[in-house]
Amino acid sequence: MGTDLRLIYITAESRKEALKVGRILVEEKLAACVNVIDGMSSIYSWKGNIEEASECILFAKTRSANVDALSKRVLELHSYDCPCIISLKISGNEGNPEYLEWLFKETQS
Repeated sequence: MGTDLRLIYITAESRKEALKVGRILVEEKLAACVNVIDGMSSIYSWKGNIEEASECILFAKTRSANVDALSKRVLELHSYDCPCIISLKISGNEGNPEYLEWLFKETQS
């Protein structure tokens, strides 16, 4: 079961956008839980310029089978032209087995 789980790292322009995206992902069972962390500073290269911005981080927890649908949904909802959506594999059954089981049950297959 644990090898079938993913942590999706997403960035958003504002807390308001992050909360909106996170709520929809959970309501649609594309994620069991989304954590929103506000106040991140980002420095990045965009269209030949070095940019600096304040952003929010979203950590969405889901099944690997949901990654494509979750990514597509984020792209539909997101204000960025090219939003950060990165899937990280949750190795084996590392972590709290009860939590991993809950995460698995709360996401659609």
